[in-house]
Amino acid sequence: MLHRIKHLAVLAMAATLALTGCAAQQSANAPVKAVYHINDSSNATAALRNIQNHLNADPQAKITVVTHGNGIDFLLDGATDKNGNPYNIPVEELMAKGVDFRVCNNTLTSRKIDKSKVLPGAKIVPSGVAELAKLQAQEGYVYVKP
Repeated sequence: MLHRIKHLAVLAMAATLALTGCAAQQSANAPVKAVYHINDSSNATAALRNIQNHLNADPQAKITVVTHGNGIDFLLDGATDKNGNPYNIPVEELMAKGVDFRVCNNTLTSRKIDKSKVLPGAKIVPSGVAELAKLQAQEGYVYVKP
């Protein structure tokens, strides 16, 4: 009888390990989810380049960009970099690849910027910092600060 109980315990342990291995394998095959945090548009050109490099290395990655404070500026209509190049072109190219851009409504309100000034396709969220926390805590995103 004792031998049979030990045998059943070994089988139960093997089943548990197999299920754990399947879960790990399944999560290993799931796309990486990364949230890029931009709170200063002077870093936007480098951040957009980082995101493109990320997608070049991992085309299946799910990338969300959350902006607040001065970080929203590159997502406003007519915004250009220090060389006069418009931001909307690389942003739209990344959007076409599935990158999601989110803009803090608290920033828009405090800076008295009309929502219509935000580039089409960018989503306005109630709070940029709350969005960062939600994506990390509830949706399994890893945090990237370019």
